Amino acid sequence: MKKILNNPEAYVDEMLEGLTAAHPDVYRIVGEDRRAVARGTPGPEGKVGIVSGGGSGHLPVFTGYVGTGLLDACAIGDVFASPTADQMADSIRAADRGAGVLRLYGNYGGDVMNFDMAGDIVEMDEIETTTVLLADDVASAPPAEAEKRRGVAGMVYAFKIAGAAAEAGLDLSEVTRVAQKTADAVRSVGAALSSCTVPQAGKPTFEIGVDEMEMGMGIHGEPGVWRDKLRPADAIAEEMMDRLLSDVEIGKGDRVSILVNSLGATPHEELYILYRIVSKRLSDVGAEIVMPLVGRYATSMEMTGVSFTLLKLDAELEGYLTAPCHCAFWTVS
Repeated sequence: MKKILNNPEAYVDEMLEGLTAAHPDVYRIVGEDRRAVARGTPGPEGKVGIVSGGGSGHLPVFTGYVGTGLLDACAIGDVFASPTADQMADSIRAADRGAGVLRLYGNYGGDVMNFDMAGDIVEMDEIETTTVLLADDVASAPPAEAEKRRGVAGMVYAFKIAGAAAEAGLDLSEVTRVAQKTADAVRSVGAALSSCTVPQAGKPTFEIGVDEMEMGMGIHGEPGVWRDKLRPADAIAEEMMDRLLSDVEIGKGDRVSILVNSLGATPHEELYILYRIVSKRLSDVGAEIVMPLVGRYATSMEMTGVSFTLLKLDAELEGYLTAPCHCAFWTVS
């Protein structure tokens, strides 16, 4: 294992220390375990709070999206491991401004269990909470079993849109509705060319040949739909767009946003090579692209690979998507 670190056991704590030291105007550490991050300046009284949580190793997801017009707080676990229920409860308390808190996170068993427990814990503090799960990974289950799908980079859109709705003063039920509407409208698919190494494990999460790729692999190395020889960029992009467009109806006059996301090691140059095909495919069906995103928005440590996330918009979602936000990794002005 070649990584720039000290003790692998301190990897996440030292990362959070550096993150908050670099951006004290954006982030502050909260909670007894110091495993929750909140906005540097809390939102106004009466604003709905939004929290997320999940394992480290995916920056900017999850912690990086704490900020104005985004999340109010986030609990963070070890690399690829769920935060505890108490850490999640710490994030909920930090986000509460008297109007309730939305729990907005990915569909993973440990996260679901611990956030449910956290909701029970904060009930004793008389904090009302609701939940929206992201389950956008089309490769992880067929449409008939969509509730079993993993939550991946679709969370980026959900954080942005729900955060804008909360910033606009909507109440908890309405922020929850907007977040669920976003979750229902978003689809993702990924492809991996190499593994990553969890610091505490000290070895690659999975083995893949130097001349191979895997289509549909999850952000923790979960199995995809096929593994074969590495294909040209255009062929990869075409198949990924086929999978997205077969799962959601996009046609002439529709407005969509698309995220072409590096899983960690894939450089921007290669993302833009892929985006050529993404743009053409959406143009071919008559869709108009709104605020495309190309870059590192949801990673998997140093994994080489890419994910595409497609969000079908209406006027409400587009308004919140393009509203202002600010964190250390993303600003919309």
